Amino acid sequence: TAAKEIAAGLGRSVTFMAKYDFAETGSSCHVHSSLWHLSEGAVRGSAFDAGHGDGARDSTPSHGTPAMTDHFRMYLAGQLAAARDFSILWAPTINSYKRFQPGSWAPTAVAWGVDNRTLGYRVVGHGASTRVECRIPGADANSYLAFAGTIAAGLYGIRHRLQLDDAYSGNGYEAKDLPRIPTTLAEAADLWEHSAIARECFGDDVHHHLLTMARHEWSSFQQTVTDWERVRYFERA
Repeated sequence: TAAKEIAAGLGRSVTFMAKYDFAETGSSCHVHSSLWHLSEGAVRGSAFDAGHGDGARDSTPSHGTPAMTDHFRMYLAGQLAAARDFSILWAPTINSYKRFQPGSWAPTAVAWGVDNRTLGYRVVGHGASTRVECRIPGADANSYLAFAGTIAAGLYGIRHRLQLDDAYSGNGYEAKDLPRIPTTLAEAADLWEHSAIARECFGDDVHHHLLTMARHEWSSFQQTVTDWERVRYFERA
């Protein structure tokens, strides 16, 4: 990439590993998105604007939830429904899953909340700037696939008119009743392989291609003896 070439020219290195050092905070690629109404080719307001008659809801005082249209609620519900299945889009490498640690600023739970940084999805902003942030993708994600997955999942929710659960207001790291982000690339690949949502959104060819890439990455890792294994087991075994 350009960043790596510039750094090399200065005698430096740049990495986009999700977790290059376990003592440091991971590197992310949070994806923000919102919906907008179009009228005669012109943008005329966000899907959080209660003035467009699209089933906008009143704020929920207990959570400070912004007024959201039905379309946006379905859009967010779709992202939640696909989050685990689409993990190989957000986290495509072996190292990706080292980033998802409790208390690390990276999420471990699939849920949404208002300005809640312990969850996979965070509604943030005010008025027309209000949007949803997907906090799952790491810096090692392919940005095109990360955005494609975000949009495809949201549109899936709209097509199927999915219902959005209430905002979660607690600490996602401590929650026992929330779906969890996969902990390995192998688990993520299994979810993708059997995902009807992934097949519907991306088609059989793309689904197979991305699955093959993930399986090959995991297989290559399984055929490698790491330095950690040598240090830990060479004398012990």
